[in-house]
Amino acid sequence: MFEAPYAPSEEAARAALLASAPTPRPEAAPLALALAQAARDGGGPLAVEEILRGWPLSTREGLALMALAEALLRVPDDATADALIAEKLAEGDWRHHAEGFASAASGWALAMGARLVGKGETPGGVLAPMARRLGVPAVRQAARQAVRLMGGQFVLGESIGDALGRSAKGMRYSYDMLGEGARSAADARKYLGAYHAACTAIGRAAQGSLPARPGLSVKLSAIHPRYEAVSRDRVMAELVPDLIELAQVARAHDLNLTLDAEEADRLELSLEVFDRLLTEPSLAGWEGLGLAVQAYQKRAGAVVGWLADRSAATGRRLMVRLVKGAYWDAEIKRAQERGLDDFPVWTRKAATDLAWLTQAAVLLDVARQGRIFPQFATHNAASIAQALALAEAKGVNPEKFEFQRLHGMGGALYAKLAEKRPDAALRIYAPVGVHEDLLAYLVRRLLENGANGGFVAAVADDAVPLERLLRYPSVALAEGPPRHPRVKRPAALFGDRPNSRGVEFGDRRALATLVAARDAAPPLPKVPEVDPAAAMARAQAAFPAWNATPVAQRAAVLRRTADALESDSGKFIAAIQEEGFRTLDDSLSELREAVDFCRYYADEAERIATPAALPSPVGESNVLSLSGRGVFLAISPWNFPLAIFLGQVAAALVAGNAVVAKPAPQTPRIAGLAVQALRLAGLPADALVVVPGGAEVGAALVAHPATAGIAFTGSTAAARSINRAIAAKDGPIIPLIAETGGLNAMVVDATALPEQVTDDVLTSAFRSAGQRCSALRLLCVQEEAADRMLAMIAGAARELKLGDPRDPATHVGPLIDADAKARIEAWLAKLPEGAREIFRHPAAETGNFLAPRIVELRRVEDLTQEVFGPVLHVVRWRGATEAALLRALGGTGYGLTLGVQSRRAGFAVRVAQAVPVGNVYVNRNMVGAVVGSQPFGGQGLSGTGPKAGGPHYLPRFMVERVVTVNTAAAGGDAALLAEGE
Repeated sequence: MFEAPYAPSEEAARAALLASAPTPRPEAAPLALALAQAARDGGGPLAVEEILRGWPLSTREGLALMALAEALLRVPDDATADALIAEKLAEGDWRHHAEGFASAASGWALAMGARLVGKGETPGGVLAPMARRLGVPAVRQAARQAVRLMGGQFVLGESIGDALGRSAKGMRYSYDMLGEGARSAADARKYLGAYHAACTAIGRAAQGSLPARPGLSVKLSAIHPRYEAVSRDRVMAELVPDLIELAQVARAHDLNLTLDAEEADRLELSLEVFDRLLTEPSLAGWEGLGLAVQAYQKRAGAVVGWLADRSAATGRRLMVRLVKGAYWDAEIKRAQERGLDDFPVWTRKAATDLAWLTQAAVLLDVARQGRIFPQFATHNAASIAQALALAEAKGVNPEKFEFQRLHGMGGALYAKLAEKRPDAALRIYAPVGVHEDLLAYLVRRLLENGANGGFVAAVADDAVPLERLLRYPSVALAEGPPRHPRVKRPAALFGDRPNSRGVEFGDRRALATLVAARDAAPPLPKVPEVDPAAAMARAQAAFPAWNATPVAQRAAVLRRTADALESDSGKFIAAIQEEGFRTLDDSLSELREAVDFCRYYADEAERIATPAALPSPVGESNVLSLSGRGVFLAISPWNFPLAIFLGQVAAALVAGNAVVAKPAPQTPRIAGLAVQALRLAGLPADALVVVPGGAEVGAALVAHPATAGIAFTGSTAAARSINRAIAAKDGPIIPLIAETGGLNAMVVDATALPEQVTDDVLTSAFRSAGQRCSALRLLCVQEEAADRMLAMIAGAARELKLGDPRDPATHVGPLIDADAKARIEAWLAKLPEGAREIFRHPAAETGNFLAPRIVELRRVEDLTQEVFGPVLHVVRWRGATEAALLRALGGTGYGLTLGVQSRRAGFAVRVAQAVPVGNVYVNRNMVGAVVGSQPFGGQGLSGTGPKAGGPHYLPRFMVERVVTVNTAAAGGDAALLAEGE
């Protein structure tokens, strides 16, 4: 079984890389220079180099062109397409000269209207003058054709038959049937069928013998809807038999079948699948099985070593495609979000280039023994020349390896290589598919190769000397910092405040450690009953001393608590799962949020609680100070029994208050565990008193005359009741900080990517079984794209696993209790007129489980209540009814979260401005607000503010005092008089 550190320290890994890298081969320099010059002189009449030269991605025009290319062809209606074209036209200055036919063609539809677009014009005014000259249909058709022309440079054919017909005679090919990862079983069957058909067609047309015969590249996430580490058992049971059948067809035709690279969190799973093929008896004797290895992963060396060992152990020769990697920015973001120790990928391009050469050298050593056939995939002139020089130095004949390039890229460079080294074999990686399916692929290729640090982008820039491009990567790596200076390591994402530590579930060892720690946790102790009046008395008595405690000491208690939560994470995760029935990933996320709350409020308290001198005239001082209000009441819900409980309590405590906390009656023991951690961190016992109980206990605490403020998270009805009780009380007017629910909507237009919408809808609507106040309740989909999107969402929802939340493979656990289930069932039993259930998950609804559902409504107004569970409501809207839709959403009175999915920035702005909510999420999911980055809270019926986890939260827990002193009362301003001029 493959094992290697998932995200080792960049500094240590860099040192190891520099020590193991091959020394530069000076004899490679002339060839490298010739290849680079050829690439600079021209990439052929149609090539990505021309596009990047004409429209660099560092410019507004390049980004606008990328956005248009990514979205335009999937837009089904003309009005939305026109709006998208107009917006992208308005985003750039298309008058500048774009050399080369490809860049001119790709930008022609935009540039042709440049003279008609005035500076500063809005998108809405752009198409009118063009339409007067050309007519709107002509502009639209020209733009679509230009995008098809540009995209067509990356795709060999729209079908495998077309691709085979366009394939150059005598050239090696690896065909890639385009398609993003499958979201549903139907998607997976479609892609698998396409692979089978392609394999058969390629086999019939193939000539020669391996390794020179053509091949097929397979994306495993395209043939299984849950290709993820936590679904390992299901993947091995369902995907592997299908993959073996496909491999048997490839073997029958003696083809190369390569498993394409996936993201880092899927690497261990991919290698396990690959090993199953490697040991399959029916595939014995076949030498066409291949794997793509990403050099930008720090585990690349371990993967290559594992492949060499497995080849030797099984006696099978393998084909190994060495690539540099195409998901770099996504890997960086994922590691930061998950709070990992470091990144699984190199942060500097020079390190990736050096790692590629290092693994190329290892592969050549194994190739010399006849056990691996290396396939060196690169468009970098220096990498090609160095690989060839390494092969010569090691005595490896060029027939024992090949180079690979992408169709539409590197044409001029490899033409020069064929001239200089006709013995160097080349294979073209050729995407096949309809243009609508290639969009995401096209943009990924543009981003990957258009990155400022990449060879392809730099070689297109005449200002960059070729000699600098051809420097050996170890020189560039040694010269600069060990890691990318502008890429914050996960722990340092928030500057001086440490990011909470997470776990990558795709790291088998890390997940096993987490589960073992959880399983070793002791039973949850019971929380003793406490009389509400006695609790208030204890807290009142503790308040003066705690309020007088220096803020630095109060903050230190929170920081020690955060450290304790992390060091004993298994105990807290076990508690959340045992009492709150939350899945493992939800429980880990909640623990991290609690840690972040403690650290964030500690920092904020030290920032604002230090007395501040205010502007004053001569002879006077004015000092503003903040302190606690008294006894603060914290009423927390069951759906975030640790994070919200601790967030409320930590804020109130660090502000100088004593706290009486009433957790939800469903989850009191988690609260007790949190209190224990605070006390072990140094909190005086009576500064925080927990009072378990139901509504009657809460009412008594709210009504108590000593209550100086209330922090509440729960239902809108309960918040109203608390507000009325406060108003009825005699005595001081106290603050209420209320965060309640919402009829949270996501508005999706026809430019949105269906796969992204599907992923974000599933997370927003069904994660935590829909039991989040931020969860998506109402999906508003543009009619013109609704059928396809809703079919994909329903298909993906069907693949969710309902079950024991302690099982890492579970996506949806049970509801909190029978009452919660009954409330939802009552709504479903009496749906509004015209509403219909269009999807129900097939899982049994035993106990407190409720199967995810999708219910289509006729209009926004039909959703009259917050349905707190895994029920997604859907309404359709047409482009002409956009204004009416936004008025309806803005008129619900709720204002918590809002999602927008669109490739039109102007549309997203309009939606956000029309619907008053506290948190707007554009082109992402709507849940999981991050402390300090996404302060959370609503308005209207969704809460009072200020936002939790934001800079305005703590002051609401405090009172302000200004002390004014006449410093000249004794006869003058001594300080001023003592100063010289």
